Amino acid sequence: MSRPSARPGAGFDLEVVGRGLPFADALPDLRRALAARGVAVVRAEPGAGKTTLVPPLVATVLADRGAGPGRVVVTGPRRVTVRAAARRLASLTGTAEGGLVGSTVRGERHVGPGTVVEFVTAGILLRRLLSDPELRDVGAVVLDEVHERGLDTDLLVGMLAEVRQLRPDLLLVAMSATLDTTALARLLGDADAPAPVVDHPSAQHPLEVVWAPPTGLRTDARGVSDALLAHVATTAARHHARAVAADPTTDALVFVPGAREVDRVVEHLGRLSPDVEALPLHGRLDPRAQDRAVSGRRPGDRPRIVVSTALAESSLTVPGVRLVVDAGLSREPRRDQRRDMSGLVTVQASRAAMTQRAGRAARLGPGTVVRCLDEGTYSHAPEHLTPEIASSDLTGAALLLAAWGSPRGEGMPMLTPPPPAAITAAEGTLRALGLVEADGRVSDEGVRVVRVPADPRLARALLVGAATVGARATAEVVAALADDHRAPDADLAGLLQGLRSGRAPGAARWRTEVGRLERLVGADPGAAGAPGLPGGGVPAQDVAGLVVALAHPARVARRDGATWLLASGTRAALPPGSPLQHFEWIAVADVARAEGRVAAGTGAVVRLAAGIGREAVELATSRLRSREVRATLVAGRVVAREVDAVGAIELSSTPVRPDRETGARAVARALAEEGLGLLVWSPAADALRRRLALLHRVLGEPWPDVSDAALSARLQEWLGPELRRLAGGTSVDRLDLTDPLRRLLPWPQAARLDELVPERLAVPSGSRVAVDYPPHDDADAPPVLAVKLQECFGLAQTPRLVDGRVGTLFHLLSPARRPVAVTDDLASFWSGPYQQVRAELRGRYPRHPWPEDPWAAPATARTTRRR
Repeated sequence: MSRPSARPGAGFDLEVVGRGLPFADALPDLRRALAARGVAVVRAEPGAGKTTLVPPLVATVLADRGAGPGRVVVTGPRRVTVRAAARRLASLTGTAEGGLVGSTVRGERHVGPGTVVEFVTAGILLRRLLSDPELRDVGAVVLDEVHERGLDTDLLVGMLAEVRQLRPDLLLVAMSATLDTTALARLLGDADAPAPVVDHPSAQHPLEVVWAPPTGLRTDARGVSDALLAHVATTAARHHARAVAADPTTDALVFVPGAREVDRVVEHLGRLSPDVEALPLHGRLDPRAQDRAVSGRRPGDRPRIVVSTALAESSLTVPGVRLVVDAGLSREPRRDQRRDMSGLVTVQASRAAMTQRAGRAARLGPGTVVRCLDEGTYSHAPEHLTPEIASSDLTGAALLLAAWGSPRGEGMPMLTPPPPAAITAAEGTLRALGLVEADGRVSDEGVRVVRVPADPRLARALLVGAATVGARATAEVVAALADDHRAPDADLAGLLQGLRSGRAPGAARWRTEVGRLERLVGADPGAAGAPGLPGGGVPAQDVAGLVVALAHPARVARRDGATWLLASGTRAALPPGSPLQHFEWIAVADVARAEGRVAAGTGAVVRLAAGIGREAVELATSRLRSREVRATLVAGRVVAREVDAVGAIELSSTPVRPDRETGARAVARALAEEGLGLLVWSPAADALRRRLALLHRVLGEPWPDVSDAALSARLQEWLGPELRRLAGGTSVDRLDLTDPLRRLLPWPQAARLDELVPERLAVPSGSRVAVDYPPHDDADAPPVLAVKLQECFGLAQTPRLVDGRVGTLFHLLSPARRPVAVTDDLASFWSGPYQQVRAELRGRYPRHPWPEDPWAAPATARTTRRR
């Protein structure tokens, strides 16, 4: 098969670039697809060479056109993968990075006037789209590693699909290793046909799979036990030693879920294998250390074991690897909407991810993968990873979508739409920060914030804080928060001191980020127009807390005994011995679910916070400030207070006697927050509620739903007048809820209430027996008739309710009114079990009839007279 070569204008020799790469065979198919449709989906195994070959091929297609912009922008999921891909392609073309091939990542740009292919992170391209939706200087976009389902990449897929409707000349290629390409091709195609798919199944070398499960070691939401990491390190050292004995050129790649785990396994390997160079690879490392791990073994180097997070899973090639050791775990984002907490949790890796990891061992020849799990765990693992959009905090995505003109993503083509609850919560956060309007459109302040390449909360804190307390002081705090620096005692002020002095880990990286943020504020004309906070100066000791509160106003917290109450309503504990304990107010930068023993009554623990004064709290949380009448029911009566509050934190409280309308709203709010259990249900009201619940379950509308949630939603409709009576001083136990509940009866169907679900049923003795309907929240229990056995002689047909749809259950009672039989089939009872009951009880209750033939005996509620 002939391979395409570049015309002189493109600057690439594809024969040279593609030498030895399997995907070179697929380039003619890709060229034809782009020439015909301008869009294509590429699927090829990791290591096939698509990241190296597709960009120059696309540049060649653009050069063949001879008109229009010629730059190809290639997105990667992470900074290290972007830099590595750019360096590799530049070296294959014999040019320096920043010439024919360039790269742009956060805080680092190597691009010149002659750059034809530019590798960027997905976040960089997102912000370029917001400032230039037509991408006027770009001729093509290549989206790499779409299968990783990163949030930024998912957003780019939808936004670029819309851009191509305005710019059909823009070439677009989406590349994936394991994703089902059908949905992606349909999304990127047009109304007539999906985008063409270029599928290149690379032939893998033989791969041996070894199972090495640990014994009795498991993970939790916080991370991985050190015992499990020791097992991974021991397994890697043992198998690598065997592999090197057979082939001294063999290097190993070990996969663990996070940076902490990487560092711990490297420590273990340093003790276990002193003759081996153990290298870490994760996103917190500086570029030089990352480059050392991915550059391959140099002449004279010791054998290497690279310990990596998911960085090396599919989007990054580590040369020389013939052995992969996989812990079988991944880190995925999770969002706790109720507590306003986000974080990464350790989960079982998907089978797709483990397959990609294993493939790294068989790229260049036969290889081995050692999985630190058993075959059963592997077979029950999820097939694919969870898309970030389905589990992440969507605040940043919601602001990008609003700025793009598609609030909440409505109407935008997306592989996975944002979950409604998560996008609603994200929009609520943005409204509280003043970044979007009530209808979801981006606000003027939101336009300024979205230009800052950072989480919207931190970007807003940077702009407003810089205008209030100065760019340097604000940038120092934001840099510490943005880069996941840790403080064991949760004290942000102490952490900042350590970073300034250079003693804290990552101080050099922090200083670089501080400088970048300072320059960003000074260079952005929109940032210069950001308004500061009114109210004068802020004491130096409150600056860190103020900046944190600007980013997370719902996380200001006040001490309440041994715990801290956040404005969001969450209670949290500080780590033991934290110097923050003596503050009345703190601003919480990071809070996580509590694990293990924490202060009683909390579900969370503060991981990073700063002290803050009351005046700074009021400055930063003005949008959360409220003054309202709040009511609670105490001993059955309404107690009302006028409360000045910051979210859930009460600043002051004054007893009041509100007017009836205000009081009624306060009572309704109390019932909504604390539940209908505050009300007293009389036997009559409870019985009516049970009957209506059965009708709703069986017949549906228009019979009303009387669950707690449904009644709370219709509170004014059925309980409105009684709410005003409660506000006026009436005690709860003086209310009869029967008549209010009848207000929900549908007409004219209400006329059949007693026919469908009668309060009582007649039995052969002439008695009318009360029907005991199941509780309103029990969907399975049947209605029950508890009646003396003698009153039912001759009754063959068990009564049915709701037009024959619901059977009844008889509790047949002894003369002492104790159950002797339970049946929903009376005919079967009389024909069989009755004789055993008769034999057991007729001697005990001789004054009551126990006929041999219950069919012919008269039913009676009376005793038999003595002769």
